[in-house]
Amino acid sequence: MKDLFTTGEAADICKVSQQTIIRCFDSGRLEGFRIPGSRFRRIPRESLVRFMKVNKIPLDNLDSGKKKLLIVDDDPEIVELINDIFGRDERFEIRTATSGYDAGLLTQQFQPDVILLDYMLPDVNGNIVCQTIKQNPEFENIRVIIVSGVVKEDEIEMLMKSGAEGFLKKPFSVDELTDKVCSVLEIK
Repeated sequence: MKDLFTTGEAADICKVSQQTIIRCFDSGRLEGFRIPGSRFRRIPRESLVRFMKVNKIPLDNLDSGKKKLLIVDDDPEIVELINDIFGRDERFEIRTATSGYDAGLLTQQFQPDVILLDYMLPDVNGNIVCQTIKQNPEFENIRVIIVSGVVKEDEIEMLMKSGAEGFLKKPFSVDELTDKVCSVLEIK
């Protein structure tokens, strides 16, 4: 995934002229930096995403067009299973994390469309990770599905109040998992 763009690349992604990008850069509306000793400008991915959101430019051209799925679970077998299921589906690009800390870093870097988040992580509970993500306006479009063996209705309710769009009880079937992910992403 590309993390730094030229003004020409940014113009192609935003479907505007390179001059428009240069004017936005020079006026400070699009953050970036100049290459020392030259007139060339570079725009970090985060700045371009922020610029596109503020100006209501669809993010479709920024990436492969695939939906980004972040799997957060400390159980290697669950991670492997989910990775296997969605790895064969060409609509998805996948990353994995095994802790809340890693989930936070990858959320920032990868900007997933959906996170499959285990409730019981080794360093923090999934509902805390979910709340932290949901409190950040930069991540407002990220969907979170909490996965857990928790069965008590009041605990599930608490998890949903943390901002999750869905809950999936372990053990789950392949169909349940794919249906839940496609449902929150509104894809078929």
